[in-house]
Amino acid sequence: MTSAATERAALCDLFDDVGPDAPTLCTGWTTRDLAAHLVVRERRPDGAIGILVKPFAAHGEKVRLGEAAKPWADLVEAVRTGPPIWSPTRIGAVDRAANTVEFFVHHEDVRRAQPGWEARPLDEELAGDLAGALGRMARALARRSPVGLTLVATGSPGGPIVARRGEPMVTVSGPIGELTLLAYGRGDHARVDFDGLPEAVAALQSASLGL
Repeated sequence: MTSAATERAALCDLFDDVGPDAPTLCTGWTTRDLAAHLVVRERRPDGAIGILVKPFAAHGEKVRLGEAAKPWADLVEAVRTGPPIWSPTRIGAVDRAANTVEFFVHHEDVRRAQPGWEARPLDEELAGDLAGALGRMARALARRSPVGLTLVATGSPGGPIVARRGEPMVTVSGPIGELTLLAYGRGDHARVDFDGLPEAVAALQSASLGL
């Protein structure tokens, strides 16, 4: 089972536990909204294009709302069983590349919106997949940073990731999962350490990172 599949299953188990009306870290979205987003992303290409292409966003939202109106158990089962048989993400390597970060981040979107959450240890395979993905995506994710940004994953192989060149430079260190959450715009809930000029750190913390 890939890390993506493991995170998918864990997220669906959590959906079952918290129900359709629980909060998430996705602004304005409940767990029902998030589950519908995941279904559209994998099963409704006519709506999924709206996630990436702004002129199609209104149609994509209409499709998502239609999915969200379905019974909760059916919605969770659609996420759990994954994409249709013709989808390339049925292939393990493609699933790992396309879905590991997606399901890890959204799993944490639900976990960390609930009271009493704690950061969880990640297994070696998931940590490695996240490290590889962050190395590939860091520059795109940090393009709106107003300062230079270097990411240092503690306890993981590999050197620092220079996500954005520039001065002043801020270095952010922490476990790879926490750095991933920071880079994807969940900095308020990421347990990381900042090193840099106070005004540069404040500017970074106020920036809108992510895609």
